[in-house]
Amino acid sequence: MRRYQLLIAGLVVSLDALTKWLVRSRIPFEGDIEVIPGFFRLTNLKNTGAAFSMFADAGPGAVAMLVAFSCVAVAVISWFLWKSGDTLSFSTVAFTLIGGGAVGNLWERALRGGVTDFLDFHIGAQHWPPFNVADSAICVGAGMLLATIVFGRHPQGNENPNA
Repeated sequence: MRRYQLLIAGLVVSLDALTKWLVRSRIPFEGDIEVIPGFFRLTNLKNTGAAFSMFADAGPGAVAMLVAFSCVAVAVISWFLWKSGDTLSFSTVAFTLIGGGAVGNLWERALRGGVTDFLDFHIGAQHWPPFNVADSAICVGAGMLLATIVFGRHPQGNENPNA
């Protein structure tokens, strides 16, 4: 990876770590703060599974498997970004967001056995699983890659998706 990719990934990892620390230090475990009644609250939950609590009940072996998978994903993304040079294209930003999010969650999962999820959206009985900044970066990056695949280039129209 080069300087732009490192800067973006570093910002994602730093913002993710800072927000998780703030939540753990200011909201009791399994507590919450209603921000927008009936729509959004901050909560303090430990997710031992993957994004959006998938595989959370899979047992202790799941944490080791998720750490191993995350390490492989970070290595592959890092290799791709290194090969791309110091280019700041739509797809390298997408991969950088995914990599930064993966490192943020990997770091906390390896240290704490799970990640802190705190962004909690709901409308009445409909409830989206709580998530964090790293999950958001991964989803935004994946959406950017999907846009590249679907449209054949990024929305501004000047990138070859095979680059």
